[in-house]
Amino acid sequence: MRKIEHIGIAVKDLDVSNTLFEKLFGAPPYKAEVVAIEGVTTSFFKNGPNKIELLAATNADSPIAKFIEKKGEGIHHIAFDVEDIVSEIARLQQEGFVVLNETPKKGADNKLVAFLHPKSTNGVLIELCQEIKE
Repeated sequence: MRKIEHIGIAVKDLDVSNTLFEKLFGAPPYKAEVVAIEGVTTSFFKNGPNKIELLAATNADSPIAKFIEKKGEGIHHIAFDVEDIVSEIARLQQEGFVVLNETPKKGADNKLVAFLHPKSTNGVLIELCQEIKE
C-alpha cells in the first residue's frame, strides 16, 4: 500500500452534506458520480493532498443505506492506493485478511476496488484502490 487514497463518509443527504463540506473546505466537490452497481452516489472533495468521498444511497438495499441504518452517518471506510490490486489481494489473503470481493470491480473515480472485511481489520472497512490505466 502506497498511501491513503481517500476516506469514505456515509451520508443521508448528499446535497446537504456537499454544502457542509463545501463550507468546511472552502471549495465545491471536484467530482460527482453514480456507481449504480453499488447503489450509491458519490462526491469527492480535495483538501491539500487528501481526498474525502461522500457516499449516499440511491436505494434502500445498498450497502450505504444498510450502514447508515445500523451505525448512522459517519466514516464508512478508509481507502488505500495500491500499485497492483490483484497481487495485493493475494498477499493480504495469505496474511489472513478476509477479502469481500476477490475479483476487483470498477468503483468511483476511475478505480478498480476490493474491500477487506472489517472483522479482520479491527472493525474498519478497508478499500484497496488501483487507478484504471486506459
